[in-house]
Amino acid sequence: MKISARNQIAGTITQITKGATTSHVGIDIGGGTIITASITNEAVAELKLKVGEPATAIIKASDVMVGV
Repeated sequence: MKISARNQIAGTITQITKGATTSHVGIDIGGGTIITASITNEAVAELKLKVGEPATAIIKASDVMVGV
């Protein structure tokens, strides 16, 4: 599949924590860095995500906010 987003970071799924409607998916991108995505449980099932499998974090955002 081709997509327009240029911020694509390959890694390995380290965890999938399912909630009532949303799952948190951890992707190890190397160097001790984990990116966590919140996606629907339905998306996890449709993508057949499994711990240990390769995955790509695709970041498409017009703003990034940081607070302390």
